[in-house]
Amino acid sequence: MSLFTEKTLLITGGTGSFGNAVLKRFLSADIGEIRVFSRDEKKQDDMRHALQRKDPENYSKVSFYIGDVRNPGSVKDAMKGVDFVFHAAALKQVPSCEFFPMEAVRTNIIGTDNVLSAAIEQGVDSVICLSTDKAAYPVNAMGMTKALEEKIAVARSRFSGKTRICCTRYGNVLFTRGSVVPLWIEQIKNGQPVTLTDGKMTRFIMSLDEAMELVLYAFENGRNGDIFVKKAPACTMLTQAEAVCELCGADTGLIRQIGIRHGEKMFETLLTAEESIRAEDLGEYFRISADARDLNYDGYYTEGDTDADSGGGFNSNNARLLSKDEVKEKIAMSASCE
Repeated sequence: MSLFTEKTLLITGGTGSFGNAVLKRFLSADIGEIRVFSRDEKKQDDMRHALQRKDPENYSKVSFYIGDVRNPGSVKDAMKGVDFVFHAAALKQVPSCEFFPMEAVRTNIIGTDNVLSAAIEQGVDSVICLSTDKAAYPVNAMGMTKALEEKIAVARSRFSGKTRICCTRYGNVLFTRGSVVPLWIEQIKNGQPVTLTDGKMTRFIMSLDEAMELVLYAFENGRNGDIFVKKAPACTMLTQAEAVCELCGADTGLIRQIGIRHGEKMFETLLTAEESIRAEDLGEYFRISADARDLNYDGYYTEGDTDADSGGGFNSNNARLLSKDEVKEKIAMSASCE
């Protein structure tokens, strides 16, 4: 992509699923440098050796930085000379964040502020922060911290100078680390029950490539303070579990419902009813622009917006529900069950 020609891209949480997807997408292109920033030296070493083996011609484009978004100094060191930032570092497991909410605060909230502060200080061109459907009407610690990540990003965008800050909000991404489909496949391989929380639960699903397209769209089309939402389809969890079983040649009788875990919802929301008032429909995406009003309290008391009419929002219950065959096709396109 011409946008990234000879530019330097920093990926926080760069050894995760999105970091690997970015490397796969950009390494053979004309990008100048990709900086992988994370705190896990083992994952960095594994990624380094894999790149040396699979793509020796382009390996020199990748630089590895050990650090933690919780540590402002390490973020600042990695940010020098960077043009674009893809902020993917996060604690994202709902149950673990429920038990250790302050850890989620330190990474998802304080860590994001550290990244944005360093980017603004260094004059980075653009920062894209990854968010989640759990940030809309949040009921769990993970969603609450990601909702505050979005608020911090929008607030920072008002005083960010040349640095453009945007967020992307998406639902469940198939085959990312910690997602449910790889767990089910492993359970099937081991002859274990396929554990399902609640079959009636609905979730948005999308492929890693679709999530990457959303990020690239934000890089190319984002205005300061924008939040972009993918109009993803959804499915019931029972449909998804049955699709995995059938793709793997397993009996759907293996499926066992175990009940909702800590902090889970029966359905997720990508666009709230309140956000839909000002959201712009871009076809495949919604754009939620930053509220341009200033901090004038009198305006809140004496003025309103008579044209505002709350919409219904966009959630996994009113989104298009995929059939089992459509779910099987989407899973099969993302990875095989071999």
